[in-house]
Amino acid sequence: MLEVNFDGLVGPSHNYAGLSLGNIASATHAGAASSPREAALQGLAKMRRMMALGFVQGLLLPHDRPDAGWLRQLGFAGDDMAVCRAAWEAQPALLRNAFSASPMWTANAATVSPGPDTADGLTHISIANLSSMPHRSIEAAQTGRQLRLLFAGLSDVALHDPLPACFGDEGAANHMRLCPRHDEAGVEIFVHGAGPVKGFPARQHAAASQALVRRHRLDPDRAVLARQSDAAIAAGAFHNDVVAVANETVLLTHEQAFAEREALYAQIRARLPEAEIIEVPADRVSLDDAIRSYLFNSQLVTMHDGGMMLLLPEEAREVAHVAGWLEEMLEANGPIRRAEFMPLRESMRNGGGPACLRLRIVLTQAQLAALDQRFLLDPAKCDALAALIAHHWPERIAPEDIGHPDLWRQCQSARAALLDLLGFAPEEL
Repeated sequence: MLEVNFDGLVGPSHNYAGLSLGNIASATHAGAASSPREAALQGLAKMRRMMALGFVQGLLLPHDRPDAGWLRQLGFAGDDMAVCRAAWEAQPALLRNAFSASPMWTANAATVSPGPDTADGLTHISIANLSSMPHRSIEAAQTGRQLRLLFAGLSDVALHDPLPACFGDEGAANHMRLCPRHDEAGVEIFVHGAGPVKGFPARQHAAASQALVRRHRLDPDRAVLARQSDAAIAAGAFHNDVVAVANETVLLTHEQAFAEREALYAQIRARLPEAEIIEVPADRVSLDDAIRSYLFNSQLVTMHDGGMMLLLPEEAREVAHVAGWLEEMLEANGPIRRAEFMPLRESMRNGGGPACLRLRIVLTQAQLAALDQRFLLDPAKCDALAALIAHHWPERIAPEDIGHPDLWRQCQSARAALLDLLGFAPEEL
């Protein structure tokens, strides 16, 4: 089995509206001008780099934005342009929510349990409801259409509808898996909040995590529920993947990530004795520095030579304490042998780093071959995507631009061109 990353392609409506309560980066840059074209090309460059390192790379597509259908549910009438115009005139905040490009952060698209972990041997995937934030709660329907297309030919994949909205579920951003190898039974860790903390909501509910354990047919003895610390949430760790990341036998975590960390570590070691827990001390890297740099919102992957690599945002080497700790960690010759840095500033300014941009799915070779291949990348497809983005994506979006019909039309035509390039009919997605 192998792990495939499905990255969200940054959509043409990428903007800084500051819609995500508790996300410090999003709030800090609210009202700034964004660069959708640069953002999409930065994300595509990360996908290219993963392919160059020998990993299979997929993508999920931007959603239809502005989402006129959602606005119609709120009582606005007419064609798409009329609906958007009426929303902007009546309540601009509604159009800002309908215009969000947040589906690019596919770590929130779903939670995935691969076959080695499940009682029935199926790969179980639950689409996240993202019900805690209005702009993200819009995503589940369009995400579901993409995932149903992607896995349409696979009888050994169980794709589940979102949980009821009263149980907030934010997907893989609050889920980690530890295992000897990707194709062996692992320990799945579900992290929830207990908010609100400082007015920030607990976006992953404990009841949602418990429901996922049941519907994914996981062995309760190999599924661990953990509570995120109030300190981490208060500092801006709105999802667990801002303060912890796992891959195979390694858990890399901040000392203050979890409410009862020693009990959690004991549960992990009891279930997976070979687990290696690398804890970054708070007196070396503060929570503020961890969140500012997104040290933990990195991709931790196993290289083909057996060692592990961290793919980090450039910000991680611009924060002195983080860069210093990384250098010492690599010199110690532990399981993580290598670090690479990618420019993802546009996504980072909106609160999402390398880990936010990808959904990890462990698949067999047969499953990989049976996927809808339109969602998988190769170098030629990347070249074509780069040319299309350069031609169709807006170069800049200022806050006042969100109310302009010309921008709405440009975003719709850009997505239509993308669907055409990849061979999707509009009615499929």
